Amino acid sequence: MPDDSSPFDDPFADLFGKLPDGRSRGTGGAASASSEPSAPTTGDPTDSVPTTDEPPAPVPTSEGSSTPAPPSRRAAREARAAGTTGGTPSDPQLPAQPTSTAGSAAADDDVPPALFWAAVAAPPSSTQSLTSTSTSAPRAERPTPAPTGTLDDLFAGERTTDDIGMTPPPAERRRRRRGGWIALIVVLVLFGGAAAGGWWVWSTYEDKIREVLGWEEPQEYEEGIATGEAFLTIVSGDTGASISPKLYEAGVTKTPDAFYDYLVAEDLNPPFVPGVFRLQQQMTSAAALEAILDPANKMENTAQLREGLTVDQSIQILSDSLGIPLEDFQAAVADPGLYGVPVNQAIVAAGGQPLEGWLFPATYTFDPGVTAQQVIQTLVDRAVQSLDTAGVPVDDRERILTVASIIQREARFEADFYKVSRVIQNRLDQGMKLQMDSTAQYGYGELYDGTVSSSGEALTDNNPWNTYVIDGLPVGPIANPGDLAIDAAMHPEDGPWLYFVTVNLNTGETVFTTNYDDHLAAVEQWRQWCTDNPDAGC
Repeated sequence: MPDDSSPFDDPFADLFGKLPDGRSRGTGGAASASSEPSAPTTGDPTDSVPTTDEPPAPVPTSEGSSTPAPPSRRAAREARAAGTTGGTPSDPQLPAQPTSTAGSAAADDDVPPALFWAAVAAPPSSTQSLTSTSTSAPRAERPTPAPTGTLDDLFAGERTTDDIGMTPPPAERRRRRRGGWIALIVVLVLFGGAAAGGWWVWSTYEDKIREVLGWEEPQEYEEGIATGEAFLTIVSGDTGASISPKLYEAGVTKTPDAFYDYLVAEDLNPPFVPGVFRLQQQMTSAAALEAILDPANKMENTAQLREGLTVDQSIQILSDSLGIPLEDFQAAVADPGLYGVPVNQAIVAAGGQPLEGWLFPATYTFDPGVTAQQVIQTLVDRAVQSLDTAGVPVDDRERILTVASIIQREARFEADFYKVSRVIQNRLDQGMKLQMDSTAQYGYGELYDGTVSSSGEALTDNNPWNTYVIDGLPVGPIANPGDLAIDAAMHPEDGPWLYFVTVNLNTGETVFTTNYDDHLAAVEQWRQWCTDNPDAGC
């Protein structure tokens, strides 16, 4: 039978009155000293505040001290709202909040609501630990923003998870920067390799690429851009085919074949008169032909000798340009002693010309009535002036002219002159044969047969000019060198080179090497170029 001895008339009040009193439990996470429920008090049965005047019994804390227990949850909330901060009450009658909730066995109704919601909003300690150790290097501790708002605010839309929970840590910037630099380096390497490969392909196969894609450069200069001054020497027997490269070398036309191709395309066969003609640089082929055929452009008593000519070639040009019989010039060069040039008997004995190399290449204008001997004296004096300017001793003039004549015939560009000079000097110093094709061609009489290659007969012919057979320098010069070649003979560039070969006759590209294997590779490159350009004069 149920006990009817209840002081309450209301059964619900009677039921609540029999529930345990929360004031009988400790706030420090341990049970109170008495586990018996408190006796019901008189008065309002729904009010949990004691009606006695005695202060509440002290409750042990986690530190072992005793503090008064809160009279009720409502009183705790009111006290906290009245001025508590950080869980520490401002009213000395209210208990201090515990610093740690680990292992607490208190009932939910004994925990202040603010602490409950803060615990729900804050992440677990294990999550914070994982977050702090996610980077490879220790980092300075950063304060975690205190959560603001409650779950009610979150559901009401007044706060976001960033406001309530712990803000996620910023991404690791150092790792992102390192990855960005690596990606940039990879991109640069790829682009650099592609650019280098493209440049090599373009440099090697430019002509073929232009031909396939239709990008051929124009052979002619544009009209109306001619400027400056240029001289053209035409000798007896010259045709459009022989004049065309002369115009290119003088800077008149854009390509060596432009003038000749123009004559063929227009089906022209004009009469060319020997002499020296004043033209302009960067002319069209049509304008150049018109200037050559104009008598006003022919310079009277003027002769022009280019570098690399022999004595026989030079006196033919002098005769045609000055109107002096060729026989007069042949007699004038028969006795070098007339001009202060020492006679080399070895050259005479080998059937050579002692004045070879002494007729300086330049453009000369003479007074009317000049004789052949006066012309030759002028040319020899100009050669002596160039030797003195380069600092050549008097007793070393012929040797320097010999070296300079080889340089003049072998080199293509200004920088190559001094490198070729060094190759000659290095080979002489090491006791190697010079093996210069120009000397073999001169000694065999095929120096101007229209090709740069030496025949087998020329390479093996035993004559005092053929450096494939003899040791050291040729017996004498093989052509007339200019100022640059003479200076290069006196001042070779420093370097270890022992070989060189011109691998592109159109551009004059020359490869200098220090060993025979590399030289053979360059020779093979030249042979391939000759195969690809069968009409280029190989």
